[in-house]
Order: sequence, then structure tokens, then C-alpha cells
Amino acid sequence: MTGPVAITVRPAEDDDASRIADVFGGYVLASIATFVEDPPSEATWRERIAAARERKLPFLVADLPAGHPNAPRGGLRVAGFAVCAQFRPHAAYRYTVEDSVYIAPEATGAGLGGRLLTTLVDDLAHTDVRQVVAVIATLPDARHDTPSIVLHRRLGFDVVGRMPAVGYKQGQWVDTVIMQKDLRPGT
Repeated sequence: MTGPVAITVRPAEDDDASRIADVFGGYVLASIATFVEDPPSEATWRERIAAARERKLPFLVADLPAGHPNAPRGGLRVAGFAVCAQFRPHAAYRYTVEDSVYIAPEATGAGLGGRLLTTLVDDLAHTDVRQVVAVIATLPDARHDTPSIVLHRRLGFDVVGRMPAVGYKQGQWVDTVIMQKDLRPGT
């Protein structure tokens, strides 16, 4: 008897830039999940992949192989991605990164977010990074946590703040919830 077909999480490659641009572009144009208002180009994503590689920071993609229940017939290359970047440009922040996780709409519910963020945090544990920060958009009157807040909390991130009405997108004011995970507690 064959078990479930596994999700593949791997480092992003230059050839993934087009699909990453497509996935992220959907969020830019149709959601408040990012405050970016113009989708970055494929070339920009190639540069970001190279920059992550140069800084020895993880930039990961998840593939759904053919046969996975959430995958189209031929599988789905780059069904989601996770990346981190320096939290702020100042040198004092050099040990702190901000994570980002995006899943293609057709691949939600497959567990990709958890796999990507877990792998990202595990990979960061082998670097000089000490703190991982997530800045998560949410509506001011939301009665429930967003899936991103739930995911981060499940992986040990703590809510450390909320900034009300700091973004304006799609005709509405948007809050951000700041979450943080200490990769080296007590040191």
C-alpha cells in the first residue's frame, strides 16, 4: 500500500522566479496580505533569490507532486514559497529577519504553509540569525485570527504588538500584528 505523496520543500532556483512572481502578484492585486501595490517582476524575484543565496538565508519553495490530493494532474511546481529578509536596513538588526510565506490559491489547505515555515525556521537555526519577525496584515475588526497568525502561533511565535491602521489598501485601513520567535532563547 502506498502512503500519501509528499510535499517537496527545496531551495528556490532562478527558474522558479516566474512562478513566484505569479503567486505573489495575486496577493498584491487581490488581497491585503501584503502592502506591496505593484507586483514585482520576474527579474526582481531572480535578484531576491540571488540575494538570499548570497546572504546564506533560506528562500524556499514547495512543490506538490502529481498524485498529491491538492495537486493538478501533472503536479504543481512552486505551489508556495517562504523567504526571509533583514528586518530593517540598520546594521544593529543584522541578526533579525522578517519572514514571508505565500501559498498559491489553488494549493491552500495542503499544509504547505506549515511545511515551508517550519523548514525556514529550522534552516535559520543554522545561521547567525537570532530573531524572526512576522508582520501580518489583518482587518481592524477581525473576530478571528488570520491563517497566518494561527500558523505562526502554532510554530512558537508570540504576538509582541499590533499597529492599528498603518496600511491603506483596497479601500480600507489595515492593521498589522507583529509576531516574533527567538531562535536562541536564554542566550
